[in-house]
Amino acid sequence: MKIAVVFDSAGTLLRMYRVAKNIGTGAILNDIVSTELVGKKPDCALLVMQIDSNKIVNCPPDMLISDFIGKYNISIDVGCSKAHVDNITALSVVKNDQHATMADLQEVMATVKQKCKNIFYLGVGLIIDVETKSIPYVVCTGGKIYSNSCSVMQTLTERGISVYIASGDSIRNLQPLAKNVCVPLECVYEISTPKKKEEIVKRLKEEYDKVVMVGDGINDILAFRAADLSVLSIQQTGTCPAILFDEADIVIRDIHEVVGIVEKMSETFI
Repeated sequence: MKIAVVFDSAGTLLRMYRVAKNIGTGAILNDIVSTELVGKKPDCALLVMQIDSNKIVNCPPDMLISDFIGKYNISIDVGCSKAHVDNITALSVVKNDQHATMADLQEVMATVKQKCKNIFYLGVGLIIDVETKSIPYVVCTGGKIYSNSCSVMQTLTERGISVYIASGDSIRNLQPLAKNVCVPLECVYEISTPKKKEEIVKRLKEEYDKVVMVGDGINDILAFRAADLSVLSIQQTGTCPAILFDEADIVIRDIHEVVGIVEKMSETFI
């Protein structure tokens, strides 16, 4: 039997530390869930910035983020949105904002570096509000690979199981992750919105007998529904919204449990 396992990255293969800053109040929000901030309003979206974090650190603090993106032609992608928000709309919202500055991004980056030691990678993003044409939050995430992630990927591959990564993150951050867990880049899908993850799973189902989706967030629900087996990881937080528990076929507390789940699936099929 041909089996494929699709993994989300942040919170599933990586232990994450996320920080956001409320641009309106100046408050720093520690250990946030980006998708929950996006879900507060129907017209919000999380934008992933394709950029080396060092470029942000060396930028004038008082420079507007909108000016920075325009001046250096920074690529942005919609990583998650409750309603459909395309890249053109997202960019127009960013260009309209006159409040969020590079100092805001620098502050959340500094907070993550202070709180999360041995960071594997650092990513930055923006949460936009299409209705108000503004940037209400800036976000920074730092992550490190779970101790069992590499061995899980290796074991599955050795047993003839195909492994894929589908993540809302950019290829800039996913490339070193893929290298460390020995997943070929052609099996890595970047900027995977909930809809794109669903499409990936459906496409793989045409090639494989069974497709397993392993994720940890609301943005994995559509892929959960499309998969033959949905596995919810609560390794990051120990809990999650009730809707995720309802959608998942199996709940795990350690990524290593995926190996046994796939083995059982193979035995059952035989």
